[in-house]
Amino acid sequence: MRFNEKELVSLSRQPSEMAAELGMRGPKKGDVVKKRLVKLVVNFLFYFRTDEEEPIGALLLEQCRVEREDSQTFSIAFLDEAERKYLFECDSEEQCGEWVDSIIKASYEFMRKNLIFYRTEIHRLTGKDPLEQYGISDETRFQVSNGLQLMSRDTSSL
Repeated sequence: MRFNEKELVSLSRQPSEMAAELGMRGPKKGDVVKKRLVKLVVNFLFYFRTDEEEPIGALLLEQCRVEREDSQTFSIAFLDEAERKYLFECDSEEQCGEWVDSIIKASYEFMRKNLIFYRTEIHRLTGKDPLEQYGISDETRFQVSNGLQLMSRDTSSL
């Protein structure tokens, strides 16, 4: 995927959902843990040298798996490159849990699944499609991908 560098830098300066100095190890063999300022902005995880204003990198948090490695460490691996894993070290178990939860909830797919779930619930309770008033109820992105109606108890994949 291509990104405009100026737009990414601009996005990195926006208010973040979370930001902290974390230990970070890149995906290459031989990479060592370095202290980085890590910022979660929308569905991007930006990382900076602690003394610089511009990010040195960004991870688009789509099609990825976030896992706790131990009580204070989590990793991010992308589904198309599972062997490439970014490792993050937190100061506490609580901080690690907050990062993992926030990163999972930052993805477009997570938000889409929630929208579909609540759309179905509202329709079930009121008999009305809440997206109809915006003229977007028939858009493919708001449909359940396999064509089945999402049931109110189907929250396992959210």
